[in-house]
Amino acid sequence: MTLDLQLIWAGLIAVAVLLYVTLDGFDLGIGILFPFAKSKEERDVMMNTIAPVWDGNETWLVLGGGGLLAAFPLAYSVLMPALYLPILLMLAGLILRGVAFEFRFRARNRGRKFWTQMFSGGSILTAVAQGLVLGGFIQGVTVREDRFAGGPFDWFTPYTLLVAAGLVAGYALLGGAWLMMKTKDNLHGDAKRWTSISSVVVTVLLVAVSVATLLIHPRVAARWGFDLGDGFALDASILTPLLPIPLLGLAGLALVWLMSRRGSHRWPFVGAILVFLSGYLGLAVGFAPYVVPYALDFRQAAAPDNALGLMLVGTVAILPLILAYTGWVYWVFRGKIDEEAGYHH
Repeated sequence: MTLDLQLIWAGLIAVAVLLYVTLDGFDLGIGILFPFAKSKEERDVMMNTIAPVWDGNETWLVLGGGGLLAAFPLAYSVLMPALYLPILLMLAGLILRGVAFEFRFRARNRGRKFWTQMFSGGSILTAVAQGLVLGGFIQGVTVREDRFAGGPFDWFTPYTLLVAAGLVAGYALLGGAWLMMKTKDNLHGDAKRWTSISSVVVTVLLVAVSVATLLIHPRVAARWGFDLGDGFALDASILTPLLPIPLLGLAGLALVWLMSRRGSHRWPFVGAILVFLSGYLGLAVGFAPYVVPYALDFRQAAAPDNALGLMLVGTVAILPLILAYTGWVYWVFRGKIDEEAGYHH
């Protein structure tokens, strides 16, 4: 039996991106929520909840971005010039956040305040930049003869700003839900409030982004059964089988709202994960099998099979080790964090 290497690599990169968004998402959410913490001690606890795992969570960004370059070089050569500026902003934010994370625990007084602001600023910058990248990808890039043929600021539109706002709110939701699971006492109460507010903001922005996507992308609308041409028409035979995807997102939001109001410790985080999973599946419906929306599919953009096969051998050897180590770290550092216990103590 011959392996479909192109499909396998498309699946690997898709899973890596999903893992990055959900895992590093709550890390970024902590930084986004930093300005709302009441004291230095609360911020110390917030950082200690992610200290053992934050750098490991970024592994999946390396696999997603590096895998795109190695496995689908044509797609990489089109998307990178189209999105250079927001990607550079994202990398700057990630670097700033990483430096601030380590320096903050060793700084004193004024320096500690500075690195606190840099950690929050780096997290917000990264989230906004990722939202601009996502928005730029969804709205599409101009491609001629398998090359990017647009301008350097095509990605900067009201639609991409809306997507960026939605992603920032989504990361704040993940961060608040994570804190509900990892903290107690007053900080748990603060996290409960942040999660409830974030869930409302996410609901509003998710609806706005969904409607805007259908309006700016007729082919996406058609995949969901909507015809927005001269009038309005709905093909129920197309929409009905896809309804479980938005219903999954609604169920996740309901779970977040109800369980956070009750002060649950774990269920809000589960609900937040379901919201992101629903959004990711919705994107898959709208764009699969294209890696450059409606210009290049994953088979057109793939590297030769001998290169894909060679890379797959290394991935099969390394990926289980990464998964095992990640699971072990989360298991070792399970449980609640308070002011007396932490990774940096």
